[in-house]
Amino acid sequence: MLAPLAAVLLFLAAIVSAFWYLRLEEMDREQEAVKRDVEYAQQRLRLRLLERQEQLMRIARDVSNQEIDADDFRGRAESMVNQYPELQAISWVDGRRRVKVSYATPSAVPSTLRADGEILRPGETEGTYTLAHDLQQPMYSRPAAGSDMQSVLQLHIPMFEQSRFNGVIIGEFSLDGLLRYGLPPDVAAKYAVTLLDAKNRLLTGNTAPPGDRTARLLPWAQQANTYEVPVSPVGNSLIIRAQAYRTSLGVIGSGLFWLVGALSVMTAWMLIGNFRHTRRRMQAQQALVAETNFRRAMENSILTGMRALDLQGRITYVNAAFCQMTGWDESELVGQTAPFVYWPEADREHLMARLDDELNGRTTPGGSQVRVKRRDGTLFDARLYVSPLIDAHGQQTGWMTSMTDITEPNRIREQLSASYERFTTVLEALDASVSVAPLGSGELLFANKLYRLWFGSNTRGHLQLVAQAGVPAAHPSDDEMDAVDGLAGLPTQALTAAQSENAEIYVPELDKWLEVRSRYLNWVDGRLAQMVIASDITPRRHAEELSALQAERAQSASRLITMGEMASSVAHELNQPLTAINNYCNGMVSRIRSQQISEEDLLAALDKTARQAQRAGQIIQRIRSFVKRSEPNRTLSDVAAMVTEAVELAEIELRRRNVRLGHYVAARLPKLMVDPILIEQVLVNLLKNAAESIDHAQRPAAQRSVDLRVVPRQIDTLPVVEFSVVDSGKGLAPEVMERLYEAFFSTKVEGMGIGLNLCRTIVESHQGRMQAENIYNGEEVAGCRFSFWIPVSDVTDSVSNKGAGVTA
Repeated sequence: MLAPLAAVLLFLAAIVSAFWYLRLEEMDREQEAVKRDVEYAQQRLRLRLLERQEQLMRIARDVSNQEIDADDFRGRAESMVNQYPELQAISWVDGRRRVKVSYATPSAVPSTLRADGEILRPGETEGTYTLAHDLQQPMYSRPAAGSDMQSVLQLHIPMFEQSRFNGVIIGEFSLDGLLRYGLPPDVAAKYAVTLLDAKNRLLTGNTAPPGDRTARLLPWAQQANTYEVPVSPVGNSLIIRAQAYRTSLGVIGSGLFWLVGALSVMTAWMLIGNFRHTRRRMQAQQALVAETNFRRAMENSILTGMRALDLQGRITYVNAAFCQMTGWDESELVGQTAPFVYWPEADREHLMARLDDELNGRTTPGGSQVRVKRRDGTLFDARLYVSPLIDAHGQQTGWMTSMTDITEPNRIREQLSASYERFTTVLEALDASVSVAPLGSGELLFANKLYRLWFGSNTRGHLQLVAQAGVPAAHPSDDEMDAVDGLAGLPTQALTAAQSENAEIYVPELDKWLEVRSRYLNWVDGRLAQMVIASDITPRRHAEELSALQAERAQSASRLITMGEMASSVAHELNQPLTAINNYCNGMVSRIRSQQISEEDLLAALDKTARQAQRAGQIIQRIRSFVKRSEPNRTLSDVAAMVTEAVELAEIELRRRNVRLGHYVAARLPKLMVDPILIEQVLVNLLKNAAESIDHAQRPAAQRSVDLRVVPRQIDTLPVVEFSVVDSGKGLAPEVMERLYEAFFSTKVEGMGIGLNLCRTIVESHQGRMQAENIYNGEEVAGCRFSFWIPVSDVTDSVSNKGAGVTA
């Protein structure tokens, strides 16, 4: 059977190979012809462009030698444009890109029209103009399509006057005209010739129509003969491509080929058809055996027990799973009638009545639960589903029963029931109110004992907690529910996956502060619901209020203590203006009594007295503002102003201890969301401690200095403002460094040990951090550096602080 088929295939292959070889020879000849004609057309275009280039160069030379003026140039340009149709426009552009004279044919594209005196637009011919100037030789531009979809090619001829660049002559060619008048007629008749740019985009020309679709389906069909070559002297930016209008099938189109091919195909088809028919019969037999084996394997591997009864109630079939469940073999079960051996003795009457109902067609769609006895006497719970057994003719021949072991599901159900009872007991005993209500409904799905004690068994309390906490409950009114679905567009997946929302609210009806936490969840029936948990935090709120009040009192006390420690310095600072006032007053009284003072001298003395009194008043007002007790008030505060206030207060103590203070505030620092009085308190405390450290170290006058620097920084990508105080004292001992911020710990005899602890508390309340470190000169401690930073708030305006610098 295979030998004739092989012979026909070999013969057909020989015929196809012979004709294939002839076709390849023919295609090679056609390709050579296309290549030759394209090269010839390229030479014609090249010669035409070079002739126009030579003529334009002669005009440029005459212009450079000043042998022609603008009118002569216009006349010669008009003559060339009218004589050569592909030439669209000729322009004379001076060295400043100004068009002196331009002439264009009336049919020229708008992009080539230029008025005399016009400046070349930015970007127009800029690259070609620059190349012609730099290389000092004619340059062709990259062809570009005009606004009216006509492509234009520009030629820039540079002009030089005594070796100085004097402009260019621009000749603009229409690529469509160049192709129409420069292409040989015989080439245009045989090929579809197009001009392309460097990116193979069509500039001008016509493409060949698509070939015969039937011819493209032939195995020997190929792409149409094409050939392309760059047009010299333009270069790779202008490519001429030719494609043959038609290709002959040659010997492939002969009738002998098709006759031999048709006969060979028919013979092969008949032999193949006979072969396939035989194979299909063998495959059908194998498929039937495989299907039978598969169904038998499926019946034996299924976990559900199957039992078939005839119309009289006799067992006609059981599968392997049924036998495995009961422990009896198929031979022992098939042919039995009721009562069956796997029925428990105690349930036989009940099972007999159920079997009678099944045989009479009285079955329940949900099945029935029974107990089944194994061969070893043990029992298990099973669920039976009964359905009619219909044969291929549509006649009922018995009943099919499926049996599933539900012992484990029953055990799990009992465990779940017990778990639910335990869970409910825990929720009822919680000291927090728990409620669940569906969105868009007034139904209360769950409420524990504390919720019912506070709000009753309705959703009023649930909705009140949601409303006060600011969480959207999505409970529309009846009118809104009639008009539109209140839950339309609500993203269920995103809501149930979102984090819980917390809020602290006060409920007047209960006279309690409650912490409310809510989140969305899918209820057991699939509805989107909202769970609200409310915990009584009234004792915690009272404790927080008391703690805040004590902290405020501690801050106020710390400022009073600081001023008390600086009392002698403040008295000395006030003594200077008061002494000056006393001296001025005594002097004026003496001179008035002796009548030796003029009105001008009296006014000058009084003015000086007033300035000294104003100075004393400013010192007292600054101290009063610093120590007075006020409510915490965080506002956008200017850093430079806070530093100035703190420095003026601290300088009183520093001058008394003969310590120099230098401070630097970086320019354009952003404003900080802080309580300015508290930040000033921290700065004053650190500066005072620095002065005391220097005084205790008994440094010489040249080394008694404190430096305050305020600069911006980045802490783990967080923008902050850093305050640092550097002194030249003896630093901190290791044992002091460990207990530096401990409350009531102090190295000073008269110290109370709350200054640095309170400073760190103030800084951390502003989300900042504070640290201290020793400064070393080699192995010797040369001082100490206290620093803290405050983060820049998101609402901080980027306001620059002017006038910052170093002040001695």
